[in-house]
Amino acid sequence: MTDGKCLVVTLAWIERHAVIPDGFDQGKPFTMLPWQLKVASNLYTVKATAQVGQKSTAFVYRRAQVIMPQKSGKGPFAAAVVLAEAAGPTVFDGFAEGGEAYECADWGCPCGWSYVYGEGEPMAVPQPTPLIQLLATSEDQVANVYRPLKAMIKHGHLSALMSVREGFVKVGDEGRIDVVTSSAQSRLGNPITFAIQDETGTYTATNKMIKVAETMRRGLAGMSGRSMETTNAYDPSEYSTAQKTHESSAEDVYRYFPQAPPTLSYRNKQERRRIHRAVYVDCPHIDLDAIEAEAAELLESDPGQAERFFGNRIVAGHGAWLEAAQWLSRASEREKPAPSQYKLMKVPIVLGFDGSDSDDWTGVRAETMDGYQFTPTYGPSKRPTVWDPAEWGGQVPRLEVDAAVDELFRTYDVKLMYCDPPYWETEVDNWAERYGERRVIRWHTRRIVQMHAAAERIKTDIIKRDSGFTHDGCEITERHMFNARMAARPSDRYVLAKPEHRRKIDLAVVSVLTHEAACDAIAAGLLKKKPLYMSA
Repeated sequence: MTDGKCLVVTLAWIERHAVIPDGFDQGKPFTMLPWQLKVASNLYTVKATAQVGQKSTAFVYRRAQVIMPQKSGKGPFAAAVVLAEAAGPTVFDGFAEGGEAYECADWGCPCGWSYVYGEGEPMAVPQPTPLIQLLATSEDQVANVYRPLKAMIKHGHLSALMSVREGFVKVGDEGRIDVVTSSAQSRLGNPITFAIQDETGTYTATNKMIKVAETMRRGLAGMSGRSMETTNAYDPSEYSTAQKTHESSAEDVYRYFPQAPPTLSYRNKQERRRIHRAVYVDCPHIDLDAIEAEAAELLESDPGQAERFFGNRIVAGHGAWLEAAQWLSRASEREKPAPSQYKLMKVPIVLGFDGSDSDDWTGVRAETMDGYQFTPTYGPSKRPTVWDPAEWGGQVPRLEVDAAVDELFRTYDVKLMYCDPPYWETEVDNWAERYGERRVIRWHTRRIVQMHAAAERIKTDIIKRDSGFTHDGCEITERHMFNARMAARPSDRYVLAKPEHRRKIDLAVVSVLTHEAACDAIAAGLLKKKPLYMSA
């Protein structure tokens, strides 16, 4: 948890007023599971500098994201949080001197509950006019939260404060909780105080739910409101709202995403069991035998979906070039080779380059003689050799790229550089003239036979257990690797392709070129050290 103090009164209120929505224990007090308590504690952590009158800005986290496997309790937890935002103490009201009390009776609740604050503890009061929205792609989907919400109201203590109507819940005289789906968006854009966005891994540009979610968050901003996403692990080839949140650099978003070690194989029954134990560790209600049975059956028809839903892993669906766990298992914490101005101290490497002009990314990757691939840096600020044209006014900065390549040739012993020339013919010609045509090689990725073989070579070296291939864990390269799909070509071959226009794969192509250069350099005797494959 980040520096700050939790609104313990909110957590206590939830466990007093929320109830188990169904099953044999229906109506009994809702006791949060360990993971639910962890998320709620962070969601309701107040900044040490918070001031009375602040709403979302009083909290360390403006919003939260929960990525959890099937049947882990996301829906009931979201419902319990919505109840608190509708009628419980969630608006910061200063720090206690000690002895002050929150009395339910003061806010129209007849349950008789009270909470006494300790010295320095943050206090809170309910929203005066709560306006809450529950978002999902369909009526069936939104029922994940709305159904337990209605049951908690019906079987709990809150029927005096709110009533379930047709398609919404009335809260007090002027507050309400609304259901919003892709087919019922008329309430979007309204100022709201809180929102649940359920299964954001299914919000894509295709179904237009990304815009819906963003519109909802703009409504929250107008009221200084907050929100929470809940979802299964997303398919990285679909560029969903869940992925955008997960990859965002925003520090005021709390992300909860339990993971098993990436080296475990989901297709191996024993290792799959270990994965399930890791991701369901805070879910004592789960029968792992039942999870295993469902996962094993789904593996036969849709292994990607099984691994996402039950293994809580970010894996692409059918047609993905590489499994996420395979790439992640090759990440190494070793330090990147240091550049040097002294000839005898320069580290031998090879380079791979793929360039664009105004749409796709441009990048350079390097690989050492022992199979360690990394993204170098250049310039006084040590920028990575990756260029997104959107960050440079819509066009790749060619002079920057040229300066970076020049620095790499000056500070490393570059044995070979493979360059895909389209859009960069002039620059590649200049590099070949400057550094030698035997070092700078034009390598066209449009050649199906050669590109298929190169993609298969690096994929084999990533998968094969006794391969010495490792990499630096570059996040952009990782993202592009996960995006890459196999586009079929004649003679049972394939090339790498984007799942859609906006999902980039450029650094995956750069990695393929870099590794191809490394293998060819070894074969040509340019890197005279131990081979890529090491004895078991």
